[in-house]
Amino acid sequence: QGQFVESGGGLVQVGGSLRLSCASSTRNGLLAEMGWYRQPPGKQRELVAAIRGVGGPANYADSVQGRFTISRDSDKKTMYLQMNNLKYEDTAVYYCNQVPARGDWGQGTQVTVSS
Repeated sequence: QGQFVESGGGLVQVGGSLRLSCASSTRNGLLAEMGWYRQPPGKQRELVAAIRGVGGPANYADSVQGRFTISRDSDKKTMYLQMNNLKYEDTAVYYCNQVPARGDWGQGTQVTVSS
């Protein structure tokens, strides 16, 4: 079992929105730099968004820049990924982890974008 638990995925049409959540399954909570990763079918897992601290600087992959927003709660225990204007190519299993990734991965949450 991974140290983080992802939720919020689902089936959405092109152009739709979803909000993913990431919570820590340990008492340590979220760590300094956290990120959202995704693994499309048949492809490698990739980092799509990262954030350092609450309200800290965020970085995005070019493929999601301007459409996705990463954020963290002030209690440092939950992280979010707001995904707008979803595209078919955003279909993937989404995971959260430290940056760089460490430890076991969680189950992830499936995002499926249909045309």
